[in-house]
Amino acid sequence: MSEKRPPANQNWRHRLHEIIFEADTPAGKLFDLVLIFSILASVLVVMLDSVATLQQVYGRYFYLAEWFFTLLFTLEYLLRLLCIGRPLKYAGSFFGIVDLVSVVPTYLSLVLPGGKYLLVIRILRLLRVFRVLKLVPYLGEANFLLRALKASRRKIAVFLFAVLLLMVIFGSVMYIVEGPRYGFTSIPRSIYWAVVTMTTVGYGDISPQTDLGQAIASLVMIMGYGIIAIPTGIVTAELTVNLPVSTQSCPECSAEGHAVDAVHCKYCGARL
Repeated sequence: MSEKRPPANQNWRHRLHEIIFEADTPAGKLFDLVLIFSILASVLVVMLDSVATLQQVYGRYFYLAEWFFTLLFTLEYLLRLLCIGRPLKYAGSFFGIVDLVSVVPTYLSLVLPGGKYLLVIRILRLLRVFRVLKLVPYLGEANFLLRALKASRRKIAVFLFAVLLLMVIFGSVMYIVEGPRYGFTSIPRSIYWAVVTMTTVGYGDISPQTDLGQAIASLVMIMGYGIIAIPTGIVTAELTVNLPVSTQSCPECSAEGHAVDAVHCKYCGARL
């Protein structure tokens, strides 16, 4: 008996899938490299088009290039949906959304002038270079970091809420102390000053002039340095929480929670 061959359309879709989604074949590598260079070229065109002197001289060429890359990426997106078994699942994935968003701004510019500059979002598509250059393990490390951020989201939310309350309090106090005479014309504007000062940005568009106001500002600046480090500590704690620990306690201070390969106590330094 002769083996049944898959339908011709299935062979065609399978071959197209290998070229577009796989990077282990010569055709797949070539496709990904061409795609990466096209993404870089399209982003470069958008950036150059925003320069007024260049836009006046080469505006027409930039316009044609933008539509060329948009149509090219639109065709690529449709082919991805066509050759995959579950197109809706891909369309809802991270790369599927990025692929769609990368072509929408050009069509949006037909009704919303200036929308084309959102095309710089295409730079996100360069994340595919991890697959082309065999750097997929780095994506796993990125996922590990994202899990730590997700696990610490409640702590960070509580922290940000507390910081927001402090900014409202300091802004209100500065409004009372300084007042409209020195630029603190309202509580919202004073809160803006508190945000700029506590984050150590310091634009300098508003600054306290009285002795009491400068003393409060100094306190806010010092607190800002400490506040910046707190989210880092929260995320770091989540990164280390998954490390395996032993049940062995220190013979000197009876402390527990040491790493499995620990030789000395992390609290008193005694040998375990």
